[in-house]
Amino acid sequence: MEKCIIKIINNSNYNLPKYQTKGSAGMDLYANISEGEIIKPGEIKLIPTGIYISMPEGYEAQIRARSGLSLKHGVTLANGIGTIDSDYRGEISIILVNLGNKDYFIEPGERIAQMVIKKYILAQWELVEDLDETVRGEGGFGHSG
Repeated sequence: MEKCIIKIINNSNYNLPKYQTKGSAGMDLYANISEGEIIKPGEIKLIPTGIYISMPEGYEAQIRARSGLSLKHGVTLANGIGTIDSDYRGEISIILVNLGNKDYFIEPGERIAQMVIKKYILAQWELVEDLDETVRGEGGFGHSG
């Protein structure tokens, strides 16, 4: 298993992000709030984690929803998957949305998202007049059945 050294500052009252099991890809992030907060149905809130990181160039931190929070309460990430770029040095905060039909109470220190560290490559555009032919071609949504 390849590893990447990431520098971290923890200005929260909670543990460092950590893998919950040996096979986990994501590390849990905690709500760094002093008192509970309610997210009403349809409401979006920015929740701080108190975590700041520095990654090597060529890596990103993906912020993902916690599946249990989404399934049980309809609380997920408003932006789908968040990206923390290697040159960002600010606090990691989580954009949560309540898609459920009941208020959701976020507890201080609650696990609210997961962070997955990913290696990426940079694209280089090659401007062409035509693209290569494929079986699918321009077939779009629902094209494959």
